[in-house]
Amino acid sequence: MKYVRHVMVILFFLLYSCSLGETAFEESSMNEDEVTEKETVIVEDDPDDNPEIILPDDEEEIPDDDPERPVFLGWSILENELLFEFSLPVKIVGLHFDPEQEADTVEDDCTILVILIESPEPGQRVEVALQVEDEDENALEVEVSFRFKNSRVPELLINELRTEYSTPRAEFIELKMLSDGNLGALRVFAASNNKNPMIYEFEPVEVEEGEYVVLHLRTLDDLCVDEYGSDLAESGGTDSSLTARDIWISGSNKLLRKTDAVYVIDKTGNVLDAVIIAENPNSEWNNQLAETVDFLFSHGAWKSTTGTYPKPADAVNSSGIGQSITRSISRYETKENTHTAADWYTTPTNGATPGRSNNL
Repeated sequence: MKYVRHVMVILFFLLYSCSLGETAFEESSMNEDEVTEKETVIVEDDPDDNPEIILPDDEEEIPDDDPERPVFLGWSILENELLFEFSLPVKIVGLHFDPEQEADTVEDDCTILVILIESPEPGQRVEVALQVEDEDENALEVEVSFRFKNSRVPELLINELRTEYSTPRAEFIELKMLSDGNLGALRVFAASNNKNPMIYEFEPVEVEEGEYVVLHLRTLDDLCVDEYGSDLAESGGTDSSLTARDIWISGSNKLLRKTDAVYVIDKTGNVLDAVIIAENPNSEWNNQLAETVDFLFSHGAWKSTTGTYPKPADAVNSSGIGQSITRSISRYETKENTHTAADWYTTPTNGATPGRSNNL
Protein backbone atom coordinates (compact mmCIF):
# COMPACT_ATOMS: atom_id res chain seq x y z
CA MET A 1 0.00 0.00 0.00
CA LYS A 2 1.34 3.35 -1.00
CA TYR A 3 1.37 6.08 1.61
CA VAL A 4 2.73 9.53 2.31
CA ARG A 5 4.36 10.46 5.58
CA HIS A 6 5.91 13.76 6.61
CA VAL A 7 8.40 13.67 9.46
CA MET A 8 10.68 16.39 10.83
CA VAL A 9 13.24 15.08 13.30
CA ILE A 10 16.41 16.26 15.00
CA LEU A 11 19.49 14.07 14.68
CA PHE A 12 22.39 14.53 17.04
CA PHE A 13 25.62 12.97 15.92
CA LEU A 14 29.27 12.87 16.91
CA LEU A 15 32.29 13.16 14.67
CA TYR A 16 34.75 10.30 14.72
CA SER A 17 38.01 10.11 16.62
CA CYS A 18 39.10 13.40 18.21
CA SER A 19 37.08 15.65 15.92
CA LEU A 20 34.41 17.96 17.28
CA GLY A 21 30.76 16.91 17.30
CA GLU A 22 28.22 18.58 15.09
CA THR A 23 24.49 18.80 15.41
CA ALA A 24 22.20 18.11 12.48
CA PHE A 25 18.64 19.39 12.52
CA GLU A 26 16.32 17.45 10.30
CA GLU A 27 13.16 17.87 8.36
CA SER A 28 11.74 14.90 6.46
CA SER A 29 8.95 14.43 3.99
CA MET A 30 7.52 11.32 2.32
CA ASN A 31 6.77 11.17 -1.38
CA GLU A 32 5.04 8.50 -3.47
CA ASP A 33 7.07 6.84 -6.20
CA GLU A 34 5.27 5.52 -9.27
CA VAL A 35 7.09 2.17 -9.13
CA THR A 36 7.95 1.51 -5.49
CA GLU A 37 7.18 3.08 -2.16
CA LYS A 38 9.69 5.86 -1.55
CA GLU A 39 10.58 7.85 1.56
CA THR A 40 12.38 11.17 1.41
CA VAL A 41 14.19 12.44 4.50
CA ILE A 42 15.43 16.03 4.35
CA VAL A 43 18.19 16.98 6.80
CA GLU A 44 18.87 20.67 7.40
CA ASP A 45 21.98 21.70 9.33
CA ASP A 46 20.22 24.76 10.76
CA PRO A 47 20.39 25.64 14.50
CA ASP A 48 17.33 27.83 14.19
CA ASP A 49 15.02 25.02 13.04
CA ASN A 50 11.98 24.23 15.17
CA PRO A 51 11.26 20.63 14.18
CA GLU A 52 7.90 18.95 14.62
CA ILE A 53 6.23 15.76 13.43
CA ILE A 54 3.51 16.17 10.82
CA LEU A 55 1.31 13.36 9.47
CA PRO A 56 -1.29 13.89 6.71
CA ASP A 57 -4.87 13.55 7.97
CA ASP A 58 -5.83 11.06 5.28
CA GLU A 59 -2.92 8.68 5.76
CA GLU A 60 -2.25 6.15 8.46
CA GLU A 61 0.92 6.34 10.52
CA ILE A 62 3.54 3.72 9.67
CA PRO A 63 5.75 2.80 12.63
CA ASP A 64 9.43 3.68 12.25
CA ASP A 65 10.43 0.18 13.37
CA ASP A 66 8.70 -1.51 10.42
CA PRO A 67 11.10 -4.45 9.82
CA GLU A 68 10.14 -4.65 6.13
CA ARG A 69 11.43 -1.23 5.13
CA PRO A 70 14.80 0.50 5.54
CA VAL A 71 14.83 3.45 7.92
CA PHE A 72 17.37 6.26 7.86
CA LEU A 73 19.11 6.23 11.26
CA GLY A 74 21.54 9.12 11.01
CA TRP A 75 24.62 10.56 9.40
CA SER A 76 28.00 11.97 10.36
CA ILE A 77 30.74 13.96 8.70
CA LEU A 78 34.51 13.94 9.06
CA GLU A 79 36.66 16.13 6.82
CA ASN A 80 35.58 15.10 3.30
CA GLU A 81 33.69 11.90 4.21
CA LEU A 82 29.95 11.45 4.83
CA LEU A 83 28.63 8.32 6.52
CA PHE A 84 24.92 7.42 6.23
CA GLU A 85 23.40 4.70 8.41
CA PHE A 86 20.25 2.69 7.75
CA SER A 87 18.29 0.01 9.58
CA LEU A 88 18.64 -2.53 6.76
CA PRO A 89 21.25 -3.28 4.09
CA VAL A 90 20.79 -0.92 1.14
CA LYS A 91 22.47 -0.12 -2.18
CA ILE A 92 22.92 3.22 -3.90
CA VAL A 93 20.69 3.95 -6.88
CA GLY A 94 21.44 7.67 -7.14
CA LEU A 95 23.76 10.35 -5.72
CA HIS A 96 23.62 14.06 -6.56
CA PHE A 97 25.46 17.14 -5.25
CA ASP A 98 24.76 20.86 -5.42
CA PRO A 99 27.24 22.33 -6.22
CA GLU A 100 28.53 19.38 -8.23
CA GLN A 101 31.16 17.24 -6.53
CA GLU A 102 33.04 14.12 -7.55
CA ALA A 103 32.85 11.33 -5.00
CA ASP A 104 33.58 7.65 -4.41
CA THR A 105 31.13 5.49 -2.49
CA VAL A 106 31.47 2.38 -0.33
CA GLU A 107 28.44 0.19 0.46
CA ASP A 108 28.90 -1.85 3.64
CA ASP A 109 25.82 -3.66 4.87
CA CYS A 110 23.70 -0.96 6.55
CA THR A 111 26.03 1.96 5.89
CA ILE A 112 26.92 4.10 2.89
CA LEU A 113 30.25 5.98 2.90
CA VAL A 114 30.56 8.94 0.51
CA ILE A 115 34.12 10.18 -0.03
CA LEU A 116 34.59 13.52 -1.79
CA ILE A 117 37.46 13.52 -4.30
CA GLU A 118 38.33 17.19 -3.72
CA SER A 119 38.27 18.91 -0.36
CA PRO A 120 35.45 21.49 -0.15
CA GLU A 121 36.10 25.15 0.61
CA PRO A 122 36.07 26.07 4.31
CA GLY A 123 32.47 26.55 5.42
CA GLN A 124 31.07 25.69 1.99
CA ARG A 125 27.38 24.78 1.89
CA VAL A 126 26.63 21.54 0.07
CA GLU A 127 23.36 19.77 -0.67
CA VAL A 128 23.45 16.00 -1.09
CA ALA A 129 20.63 13.81 -2.41
CA LEU A 130 21.24 10.10 -1.80
CA GLN A 131 18.81 7.53 -3.21
CA VAL A 132 19.01 3.95 -1.92
CA GLU A 133 16.86 0.84 -1.98
CA ASP A 134 16.81 -2.51 -0.20
CA GLU A 135 16.67 -5.97 -1.75
CA ASP A 136 12.87 -5.68 -2.09
CA GLU A 137 13.27 -2.39 -4.00
CA ASN A 138 11.81 -0.30 -1.19
CA ALA A 139 13.21 3.14 -2.02
CA LEU A 140 14.52 5.74 0.40
CA GLU A 141 15.91 9.18 -0.46
CA VAL A 142 17.94 11.25 2.00
CA GLU A 143 18.54 14.93 1.25
CA VAL A 144 21.22 16.58 3.37
CA SER A 145 22.05 20.29 3.43
CA PHE A 146 24.96 21.48 5.56
CA ARG A 147 28.13 23.54 5.72
CA PHE A 148 31.54 21.94 5.98
CA LYS A 149 33.74 22.80 8.92
CA ASN A 150 35.93 25.87 8.51
CA SER A 151 39.37 25.07 9.93
CA ARG A 152 40.81 28.40 8.73
CA VAL A 153 38.77 30.89 10.76
CA PRO A 154 40.68 34.19 10.93
CA GLU A 155 41.17 36.22 14.07
CA LEU A 156 39.02 39.31 13.69
CA LEU A 157 37.55 42.31 15.49
CA ILE A 158 34.28 44.15 15.14
CA ASN A 159 35.78 47.55 14.32
CA GLU A 160 33.03 50.07 13.54
CA LEU A 161 29.24 50.37 13.61
CA ARG A 162 26.83 52.79 11.96
CA THR A 163 23.41 52.49 13.57
CA GLU A 164 21.53 55.12 11.53
CA TYR A 165 20.10 55.10 8.01
CA SER A 166 19.24 57.73 5.44
CA THR A 167 19.16 57.12 1.70
CA PRO A 168 21.60 56.47 0.11
CA ARG A 169 23.65 55.52 3.20
CA ALA A 170 22.92 52.24 4.99
CA GLU A 171 23.89 51.03 8.44
CA PHE A 172 27.01 48.88 8.51
CA ILE A 173 29.15 46.57 10.63
CA GLU A 174 32.85 46.70 9.82
CA LEU A 175 35.20 43.82 10.62
CA LYS A 176 38.99 44.00 10.73
CA MET A 177 41.05 40.88 10.04
CA LEU A 178 43.89 40.19 12.49
CA SER A 179 45.12 37.15 10.54
CA ASP A 180 44.74 35.42 7.19
CA GLY A 181 41.88 32.95 6.91
CA ASN A 182 38.50 32.21 5.40
CA LEU A 183 35.13 33.68 6.38
CA GLY A 184 33.11 30.62 5.29
CA ALA A 185 30.18 29.86 7.66
CA LEU A 186 30.95 32.73 10.06
CA ARG A 187 27.71 34.26 11.33
CA VAL A 188 26.92 37.81 12.38
CA PHE A 189 24.26 38.51 15.00
CA ALA A 190 22.42 41.63 16.14
CA ALA A 191 20.39 40.78 19.23
CA SER A 192 17.75 43.50 18.79
CA ASN A 193 16.22 41.41 15.98
CA ASN A 194 14.15 39.28 18.33
CA LYS A 195 12.79 36.76 15.84
CA ASN A 196 16.00 36.27 13.88
CA PRO A 197 19.11 37.74 15.51
CA MET A 198 21.40 36.04 12.98
CA ILE A 199 21.52 38.66 10.25
CA TYR A 200 24.19 37.22 7.96
CA GLU A 201 26.21 34.08 7.23
CA PHE A 202 29.35 34.41 5.11
CA GLU A 203 30.09 32.29 2.07
CA PRO A 204 33.67 31.00 1.73
CA VAL A 205 36.12 33.78 0.88
CA GLU A 206 39.83 34.16 1.59
CA VAL A 207 40.84 37.24 3.61
CA GLU A 208 44.20 38.65 4.62
CA GLU A 209 45.60 40.13 7.81
CA GLY A 210 44.78 43.84 8.00
CA GLU A 211 41.86 43.59 5.55
CA TYR A 212 38.61 45.41 6.30
CA VAL A 213 35.26 43.75 5.55
CA VAL A 214 32.22 46.02 5.53
CA LEU A 215 28.87 44.32 6.00
CA HIS A 216 26.34 46.85 4.70
CA LEU A 217 22.98 46.16 6.35
CA ARG A 218 20.75 47.13 3.40
CA THR A 219 20.93 46.84 -0.38
CA LEU A 220 19.82 50.15 -1.84
CA ASP A 221 20.53 49.82 -5.58
CA ASP A 222 21.94 47.55 -8.27
CA LEU A 223 25.44 48.95 -7.77
CA CYS A 224 25.67 47.18 -4.40
CA VAL A 225 27.68 44.10 -5.38
CA ASP A 226 28.99 41.44 -3.00
CA GLU A 227 32.76 41.27 -3.32
CA TYR A 228 33.43 37.55 -2.89
CA GLY A 229 36.14 37.56 -5.52
CA SER A 230 39.55 39.18 -5.74
CA ASP A 231 38.29 42.53 -7.10
CA LEU A 232 37.70 44.78 -4.08
CA ALA A 233 36.66 47.67 -6.35
CA GLU A 234 33.75 45.77 -7.88
CA SER A 235 30.99 47.27 -5.71
CA GLY A 236 29.77 50.75 -6.56
CA GLY A 237 27.13 51.37 -3.88
CA THR A 238 27.36 54.36 -1.55
CA ASP A 239 30.09 53.89 1.07
CA SER A 240 31.75 51.13 -0.95
CA SER A 241 35.50 51.07 -0.56
CA LEU A 242 38.06 50.53 -3.30
CA THR A 243 40.36 48.69 -0.88
CA ALA A 244 37.95 46.91 1.53
CA ARG A 245 35.68 43.94 0.92
CA ASP A 246 32.05 45.10 0.64
CA ILE A 247 29.19 42.68 1.38
CA TRP A 248 25.51 43.70 1.24
CA ILE A 249 22.54 42.21 3.08
CA SER A 250 19.54 42.04 0.78
CA GLY A 251 16.39 44.01 1.56
CA SER A 252 15.85 47.24 3.44
CA ASN A 253 14.86 46.15 6.94
CA LYS A 254 16.25 47.82 10.04
CA LEU A 255 18.84 45.39 11.50
CA LEU A 256 21.00 47.47 13.87
CA ARG A 257 19.85 49.79 16.66
CA LYS A 258 21.46 52.12 19.19
CA THR A 259 20.72 49.58 21.94
CA ASP A 260 22.02 46.29 20.66
CA ALA A 261 24.55 43.48 20.98
CA VAL A 262 26.59 42.60 17.90
CA TYR A 263 28.71 39.48 17.79
CA VAL A 264 30.37 37.06 15.36
CA ILE A 265 30.56 33.30 15.91
CA ASP A 266 32.00 30.42 13.91
CA LYS A 267 30.24 27.17 12.98
CA THR A 268 31.22 25.47 16.24
CA GLY A 269 29.77 28.28 18.37
CA ASN A 270 32.98 30.10 19.32
CA VAL A 271 32.46 33.84 19.82
CA LEU A 272 35.11 35.62 17.77
CA ASP A 273 34.26 39.14 18.96
CA ALA A 274 31.38 41.17 20.37
CA VAL A 275 30.29 44.68 21.26
CA ILE A 276 27.29 45.83 23.30
CA ILE A 277 25.87 49.33 22.86
CA ALA A 278 23.18 51.16 24.83
CA GLU A 279 21.46 54.48 24.25
CA ASN A 280 20.33 54.82 27.87
CA PRO A 281 22.96 53.72 30.43
CA ASN A 282 20.41 54.00 33.25
CA SER A 283 17.99 51.50 31.74
CA GLU A 284 17.69 47.72 32.22
CA TRP A 285 18.19 45.00 29.63
CA ASN A 286 15.03 43.71 28.02
CA ASN A 287 14.56 39.92 27.98
CA GLN A 288 16.09 39.40 24.55
CA LEU A 289 19.18 41.48 25.27
CA ALA A 290 19.53 40.02 28.77
CA GLU A 291 19.83 36.51 27.30
CA THR A 292 22.44 37.70 24.81
CA VAL A 293 24.41 39.56 27.49
CA ASP A 294 24.40 36.37 29.61
CA PHE A 295 25.70 34.41 26.63
CA LEU A 296 28.47 36.88 25.76
CA PHE A 297 29.56 37.31 29.38
CA SER A 298 29.73 33.53 29.89
CA HIS A 299 31.97 33.27 26.80
CA GLY A 300 34.29 36.05 27.93
CA ALA A 301 33.24 38.22 25.01
CA TRP A 302 31.93 41.23 26.98
CA LYS A 303 32.16 42.46 30.58
CA SER A 304 32.33 45.59 32.71
CA THR A 305 35.67 47.36 33.02
CA THR A 306 36.08 45.71 36.43
CA GLY A 307 35.33 42.26 35.01
CA THR A 308 31.83 41.89 36.43
CA TYR A 309 28.53 41.17 34.71
CA PRO A 310 27.78 44.09 32.35
CA LYS A 311 24.79 46.35 32.85
CA PRO A 312 23.66 48.96 30.30
CA ALA A 313 26.04 51.42 31.99
CA ASP A 314 28.86 49.04 31.01
CA ALA A 315 27.93 49.12 27.32
CA VAL A 316 29.26 51.59 24.78
CA ASN A 317 27.17 54.75 25.20
CA SER A 318 25.49 55.42 21.87
CA SER A 319 23.38 58.40 22.94
CA GLY A 320 25.76 60.81 21.19
CA ILE A 321 24.90 59.33 17.79
CA GLY A 322 21.44 60.86 17.66
CA GLN A 323 20.16 60.63 14.08
CA SER A 324 23.53 61.27 12.47
CA ILE A 325 24.58 59.06 9.57
CA THR A 326 28.12 60.45 9.56
CA ARG A 327 28.95 59.46 13.12
CA SER A 328 29.86 55.94 14.08
CA ILE A 329 30.76 53.78 17.08
CA SER A 330 34.43 52.98 16.52
CA ARG A 331 37.15 50.91 18.14
CA TYR A 332 40.52 52.24 19.29
CA GLU A 333 42.43 50.19 16.74
CA THR A 334 45.83 50.52 18.39
CA LYS A 335 44.64 49.39 21.83
CA GLU A 336 44.41 45.84 23.13
CA ASN A 337 40.95 44.29 23.04
CA THR A 338 39.67 44.21 26.63
CA HIS A 339 36.10 43.21 25.65
CA THR A 340 34.77 46.28 27.45
CA ALA A 341 33.37 49.71 26.60
CA ALA A 342 36.84 51.16 27.21
CA ASP A 343 37.82 49.88 23.74
CA TRP A 344 35.29 52.12 21.97
CA TYR A 345 34.37 55.75 21.29
CA THR A 346 31.80 57.74 19.32
CA THR A 347 33.22 59.66 16.37
CA PRO A 348 32.45 63.31 15.70
CA THR A 349 30.30 64.44 12.77
CA ASN A 350 31.73 63.16 9.46
CA GLY A 351 33.87 60.72 11.44
CA ALA A 352 32.49 57.44 10.03
CA THR A 353 35.08 55.56 7.96
CA PRO A 354 33.60 52.40 6.41
CA GLY A 355 36.40 50.29 4.94
CA ARG A 356 39.20 52.48 6.27
CA SER A 357 41.16 53.01 9.49
CA ASN A 358 39.06 54.57 12.22
CA ASN A 359 39.08 58.34 12.56
CA LEU A 360 40.20 59.60 15.97
